[in-house]
This record gives sequence, C-alpha cells and structure tokens, in this order.
Amino acid sequence: MGTLFPVILSGGSGTRLWPLSRAMYPKQFISFFADSDPSFLGATLRRLPAGDGFARPILLCNNDHRFLVREELERAGITPEAIYLEPIARNTAPAIAVAALAVAARDPDGILVVMPSDHVIDDSAAFAAAVQRAARVAAQGRLVLFGIQPTSPHVGYGYIRCGAAIADGDAGAFAVDAFVEKPDAATAQTYLDAGTYLWNSGIFVLPARTFIDELQRLAPDILTAAQSALDNAREDLGFLRLEANAFAAAPSISVDYAVMERTTVAAVLPLGVGWSDVGSWSSLWEIAQHDRDGNYARGDAILADSTGLYVHSDRSLVATIGVKDLIIVDTPDALLVADKSRAQDVSKIVARLKSEGRKEHEQHVRNYRPWGFFETLSVGPRFQVKLLHVNPGAKLSMQRHHHRSEHWVVVHGTAKVVIGETEQLVRENESAYIVATQWHRLENPGKVPVEIIEVQIGSYLGEDDIERTDDIYHRAADETK
Repeated sequence: MGTLFPVILSGGSGTRLWPLSRAMYPKQFISFFADSDPSFLGATLRRLPAGDGFARPILLCNNDHRFLVREELERAGITPEAIYLEPIARNTAPAIAVAALAVAARDPDGILVVMPSDHVIDDSAAFAAAVQRAARVAAQGRLVLFGIQPTSPHVGYGYIRCGAAIADGDAGAFAVDAFVEKPDAATAQTYLDAGTYLWNSGIFVLPARTFIDELQRLAPDILTAAQSALDNAREDLGFLRLEANAFAAAPSISVDYAVMERTTVAAVLPLGVGWSDVGSWSSLWEIAQHDRDGNYARGDAILADSTGLYVHSDRSLVATIGVKDLIIVDTPDALLVADKSRAQDVSKIVARLKSEGRKEHEQHVRNYRPWGFFETLSVGPRFQVKLLHVNPGAKLSMQRHHHRSEHWVVVHGTAKVVIGETEQLVRENESAYIVATQWHRLENPGKVPVEIIEVQIGSYLGEDDIERTDDIYHRAADETK
C-alpha cells in the first residue's frame, strides 16, 4: 500500500453561515465556539498528522484565500506538501484531478484522503483508524467514500444505498448500490427505516492511479485540463498557481457527478466519528453545548423565557423574551434573525445581496490582508476612520492615493513609515501625515503588532483608489477588495 496523502479542499464560500461567513473570509477560517479553538480548517489540518504512513497535506484553495490558508498552516505548525491556487472555481472534480496527478507523479501507489476543510469530526483518532481501513480497501482498486449512519430523516444530505459487503478483512466496506439525491422528508424516513442507506460525507479515500484511470474513461476533458494546468503551474511565494486558461477549460462539476456515480468500483465505508458538515446555523446549534433550555449563546446575551436558540453576538447585547427556535447572529454590519427550520435559506439572502450589488456578502467590517487587517471604525462625508493592525515583520506595499490624504496615529508598537524620500520611526502616540499623491509605505520592524488609527480625508475613499509598486506579496492590481 502506498503513502496516504491528505488532500484538503478549501474553496468553499459557506453562504448558509452568513453573516459570519463571507466570500473573502468564509466559514473554514472561523472559530465558531471560542476564539481559542482552531478554525474548521485548522482542525482539519491537525486531523491526519504526517508520519505513520501519512504524507504532509496538499491544499487546494482559491487565490483570494491564499494568505489566510498560509496563516492557518503557520498557526498549526504544519509545512504542506503543496498549496495549489485555483484561478477559477470549477467544483471538486478538477481540483481532485490535479491532486491525483501530483500524487501519482510522486508515488504511483499513493492514496488520496480527500477532505473538505469545513467539517467537524469529534474523534480524530477513530477517524485516522477508519482512513487506514479505507486505504486497505482502496489498495484493491476501489474508490472509497465514507458514509454516515443516519440519525434522522435529514433532507439536506445526499444518500448512498449500500450493496453487497466487500471481502476486505475487518474494514466493513460495501459496494455502492446507488447514489440518491437529497430526498423529501417522507422519502428520507423510508431510507432511515430501511437501514441500508448512509449519508454521503464527501470524504474520499482514492488510489491516485485508479482515480486517474477512471477519469480518463469517464471524464477525459477534466483530466486533460487538470494535467495542462498542473504542467504549466508557476511558483509564487510558496504557492503553485495552476495555469488559468487550462484550468478554466475543465467543466465545473463535482467528483460525485463526474466519477463516483458512474464508476463500477465505488465502495462505501460506514463512519462513526461524530461527523457534521456544519452546513447551516441549525447544524451548528445541533453540535453546540446547550443550556437547560436548549439555547446556545456566544457573546453578550440575556435569554428570558426562550428555548432552542442559537445566538452569536460580536459586540452588542442580544436580549430575547418568549421566543423559540431562532437563529440570531449579530455582527458589526449585519444582523440575521431566522427561524431555525429555515436555516438552509440563508443562502437566498446572500444571493439577493449579490444581485443588489451590496458588499455585505463579501467582506466584514474587518478586512484581512496578508500583512494583517484593517477595520472600519467610522465613515462620514469626506472622511473615514480605520484601525490598521500590522503583523510583526510585515509591511504594506509602496503605494499612493489620488483622492485622499491620510493621517496615521500609532497607538501600539513602533512603525517604520516611508513618505516620499523620507523614512522615519513613528512610536506610540506619535503620528505621520501623507498628502494625496505622495508615495508612502508602512512597515512593522518589531516583534509585536503595530496598531494605527488612520484618518482618511478626501473626495473619494474607496479601496480601489490605490496605486501599488514593490508589493512583497505579489498581489494583482485588482486585489483591493
């Protein structure tokens, strides 16, 4: 049996967990229950540590999230095998094809363990043991996926009908008899009663060579596009950028539709490790620790005569009286109140925000950058106030603005500020002033974060009023979202 390569897919947007999950900071990077907890991605990275037959992880993500992914890796103390940047969203089949080709080039007997970056698994040791069992089945030339024993007639999951048991020692795998789309409630109940159906977890254990052969047979256009995108990938600050035109030529399709539902070598292995795909606020409520009234609250909340609530507040006090089964999520720029039974419909709100050209679906008030973050504190006619947080050793690009001047006041740490030909150290309670059109740069040369209050004054204060040179992060001109 070959080496096991964890492959982590981190391209999701998590629209059903809006307003906490946004396009530029989606759910896999969020710690939902406590700031000290790892994010979903952080937990996934730690789930199958290198050693004992496991290689370092391979990650696939989109360009906008690349520095967030790197921060999660650094926080976890993990050096990846590779981070591939997808130039355009093409669903899971092309992404897994790239990973399979990369693994096969390194180890022809290699086996992929494909995991979404945003699932919860309570028992990591049991999961690692289950992966080893699945790998023994995969080594027989099977494409294995994990199925979850249903605990309710859930209508939000796809189902798998188990066929005949596979002679695989103690693994306990079954041939896949059929994949079934998300059912209505009555049909889901019949699946639950039958006892031969499992939820589709979206976690796969795939021999690289077998998967490539099945792609060649069932979806050769995906394989051709993936191979070309990989062959022409270029390195950029430790990331591997897949060639854009080649990757875009692949159809946008899931691995289920492209391969798993059409292959004759699919197998399913029941998995009992406390799994949740955390696909909605109601599923978060299900795995949260409740009080005696079935409520979960994070942040400042007073819940009077209320039951079955999920409450998350970033800043303000949330008070409820005599309500039940609600989702309440309060962020600095958006408040969601929803019936828990309608949690799946949050994505419709996100779609409406997009169609109306609003920005609340895309960014938080706090905007993350590779150098740290900035947070908008106040906006008025011709002025804007921000907090800039610059990480130790980080620096912004050399830049200028045509329509605004900026006044920086250092409130923590010591900043190195370049304005035109002048360079100076600006310490706590000192300031610097940049006139419109002046070239300038901000850097943190120290070992503690630098925090600055920035007051912008001008006729136009949009983030796209920026002209960059000498950007150490190699960002494109349009990366000012």
